[in-house]
Amino acid sequence: MTTATALDQIRDTIGKNDVVLYMKGTKAMPQCGFSSRVAGVLNYLGVDYVDVDVLSDADIRQGIKDFSDWPTIPQLYVKGEFVGGCDIVTEMTLSGELDQLFDQKGVGYNKGAAEKIREANA
Repeated sequence: MTTATALDQIRDTIGKNDVVLYMKGTKAMPQCGFSSRVAGVLNYLGVDYVDVDVLSDADIRQGIKDFSDWPTIPQLYVKGEFVGGCDIVTEMTLSGELDQLFDQKGVGYNKGAAEKIREANA
């Protein structure tokens, strides 16, 4: 059962930061392949984001699943909105939808890097 404190902390973190990635490990040292892939995309695109290591806090690890009603980690939030996990972020990156979301929400990123990802995966 998630504590109310964990949910409050999640709401606070998502509310105060434009881009938040709940992940296993950190952006500098991911602890699973899925977290590594999403952090890698954000790092490559030069997105300024906050990473939250769910492995360091069991309440947050369960809390983020309850908060989003999404069973897996990583979870990406942009301007308070749940975007998705690894598969969704990967698909959005390749389709250009992630660029559109960042543009709509006013989140800075390297458009050239986004195009390089798509070219490399075409």
